Amino acid sequence: MSRRTRGRADPAAAAFAAADRRIYAHPLFAALSTNHPFRQSEHEWADISLDGSLLAHPTRKASEDEWSWVFAHCLLHLGFGTADCDDVLGFQPALKFGTRPASWEPGRCVRGGESKDPKKWADRFAAGLSNAAVAAIDVAGGARTSLTDKRPAKTEWDLALSWFVSNYPLLGALASAMTVVADAELARGWNISIAAVSTASAEIYVNPLAGLKREEWRFVLAHEMLHAALRHCDRVGGRDPYLWNIAADFVVNGWLIEMGVGSTPEGVLHDPELRGLSAESVYDRITTDLRRYRKLLTLRGGHQGDLLGEPLRGPADITDLDEFYRRALLTGLSSHTVSRGLLPAGLVEEIRALEHPPLTWDAQLARWFEEFVPAVEKRRTYARASRRQASTPDIPRPGWVRPETLESRPTFGVVLDTSGSMDVRLLGKALGAIASYAAARDVPAARVVFCDAMAYDAGYVPVEDIAGRVTVRGRGGTVLQPGIDLLERASDFPSTGPILVITDGWCDVLRIRREHAFLIPAGAFLPFRARGPVFRMS
Repeated sequence: MSRRTRGRADPAAAAFAAADRRIYAHPLFAALSTNHPFRQSEHEWADISLDGSLLAHPTRKASEDEWSWVFAHCLLHLGFGTADCDDVLGFQPALKFGTRPASWEPGRCVRGGESKDPKKWADRFAAGLSNAAVAAIDVAGGARTSLTDKRPAKTEWDLALSWFVSNYPLLGALASAMTVVADAELARGWNISIAAVSTASAEIYVNPLAGLKREEWRFVLAHEMLHAALRHCDRVGGRDPYLWNIAADFVVNGWLIEMGVGSTPEGVLHDPELRGLSAESVYDRITTDLRRYRKLLTLRGGHQGDLLGEPLRGPADITDLDEFYRRALLTGLSSHTVSRGLLPAGLVEEIRALEHPPLTWDAQLARWFEEFVPAVEKRRTYARASRRQASTPDIPRPGWVRPETLESRPTFGVVLDTSGSMDVRLLGKALGAIASYAAARDVPAARVVFCDAMAYDAGYVPVEDIAGRVTVRGRGGTVLQPGIDLLERASDFPSTGPILVITDGWCDVLRIRREHAFLIPAGAFLPFRARGPVFRMS
């Protein structure tokens, strides 16, 4: 080899190798390919045996498209299990794969006899057809650029998400950490028309077949990110979940339109008359016309909310989601105000409120005890002296005593769901909190009623023994109203005594005529609108 030709690439060899890689990347032919084509065929182009050995001509020079067509033609003979070129030539134009060489002549491209295992190749051909159909759907949905390119395409929603990172400081930190899941099959299974969000997994699920433009995807992604970061899924309380979702949509969409983020897709909920209101205030307004507002649609469509309580693919990798959402929005607000100016006042107020996270359920329960289970006040008296101090043993000092009167000591009632659906660990946590708070309020005993399919009156139980007296009976459905009626009618239970109902939410509709509260697991909902406070155990 001369110095001039040494190191120079052979164009024919490069085209042959490129076609070889291309055929193996195609989902239809990858299932049929077993042996690499060798340059030792006696045919002027290539030939194949029906047992899977593909050979190519050693000196033929052609383009990548021509070699791709030839390889595909030979492999289709293998898939069809026939040496008849007419069958293959009739099918091949529909594939639009490669270019038929001008010098190609049908015949003599299959060597040897019949296949020893025709079923194997028929099964592989069927699998290849299935793979090609799936890949074609991915191409149509934008998940890949072509059948032979397995690299994901830069989709409109990907470009929309990256725009927030580089151009919109308020949501940039959120966009950099949240994941967009574009899966047509998942969207179909969960009836997601455009998008939905899971706060618990920090994922936004989009329907790749929604057909939105990039500016519309910006609006949709910002909408779902604000839902997650402002914890709309956790703020529903005892409200109707779908109407709460509608109320939050009105508020978030109003902010995005005011800020000019993207363009609104068709059918997005917006009412200028609701401008400046919080989601809670909007909810109170729309509940006056349930028939009208229940007909409205969220971005999920199908009269379902786009706030998904549960993750569809597993929990998030982020350890503390509350801290993540709080820091992301507060950092974004600081950067956005400096570089881009003012934001809607309502949005700023909600973000600022994140600096002061809500009390945990046990702290809220403690406040409820302080308000409705008053402690007996102690007073000092010299009638019963306390211990003398060692430094001044001759000086008597007053001791703490409680007033000895005939007034009843403070107490409260507990209606406890002991059906089999109750989580034993959460039940123990709740009872431990109740016992500690009751002891701190100097409550000697609580009136306890156990309920599953019927009510069991346990009478007055010392607060430190409540946890030890509970047995989960597991009798199916839970009926709590008889337990409520028992306490309200009991002659030995004070008329001002509050009632604490502990349940998992799978119960009957309750009517309670005195001060009360509910203690339920996080993520659970009562089958009615609660009049008393609802504490959610985490």
